[in-house]
Amino acid sequence: MDEGIRSLASAQSGVLARRQLTALGMNWNAVDRQVRSGRWAERTPRVVSIFSGPLGEEQRRWVGVLHAGPRSMLGGLTAGARSGLVGWSRSDVTVIVDDELSFEEVPGVRFFRSRRPFEVLRDPRPGIPCCRLEHALLLWGGYDAPLRPAYGVLAASVQQRLTTAARLGRAIVQLKPLRRAKAFRGLVKDIEGGVHSGAERDVGRLCREFAIPLPVRQVPRLDSEGKRRWTDCEWVRADGTVVVLAVENSAVVCLRDRNSDGSGTRREARRV
Repeated sequence: MDEGIRSLASAQSGVLARRQLTALGMNWNAVDRQVRSGRWAERTPRVVSIFSGPLGEEQRRWVGVLHAGPRSMLGGLTAGARSGLVGWSRSDVTVIVDDELSFEEVPGVRFFRSRRPFEVLRDPRPGIPCCRLEHALLLWGGYDAPLRPAYGVLAASVQQRLTTAARLGRAIVQLKPLRRAKAFRGLVKDIEGGVHSGAERDVGRLCREFAIPLPVRQVPRLDSEGKRRWTDCEWVRADGTVVVLAVENSAVVCLRDRNSDGSGTRREARRV
């Protein structure tokens, strides 16, 4: 194998576009001979791999991006996963493409068309072309997801320390016009106030609805083993005791009375 082809294949997890091979001096007939021999495999009419075995996750991502062409990149939750987002993976690969591009569909790949400048969307890191995390999640939340999961993934990206509320706020402005932008700006404000999930945001909504003072969020405390933890919500009563609310798994709410010195016992645990 030509050294240029070998180097490119190494950089792209063994997946190559026919146009890339042509640019490196290997015509389609030569590619087809490799495929017929069983050494290579055709993954789409535009993409081959230098191996014939099953595709891994990263290789499936390369197939989607290379099939769509030079003006394409990973988007949505696929871009989130590449940036380290945990708990939001999906089986399909999402690829953002130029609105004018036309190509065959690929099983297991979802193509999201956008007219926005790719220079704004694209993450500058080397490797597989990928949308910036904030832009990818906002576009997914604005156009592909129900509202509650859209809130949840944005809050999760900050909770997992992959981005910040300020960076999400700047991305909302850059993506203008963006569907649900007003709702997302409200969420960003809540995240700045300590909200780390959609369920925690619901607590604030319920407090406003029933005229309950808003809680103090993310208060650091030491647990029984001396490890530092952060409480979801706390209210200080007039007598100095503290009510602590723990929101777990988006559904289970644990309510605890606590003295100002941190002592106290759980009073109620219920699913809401």
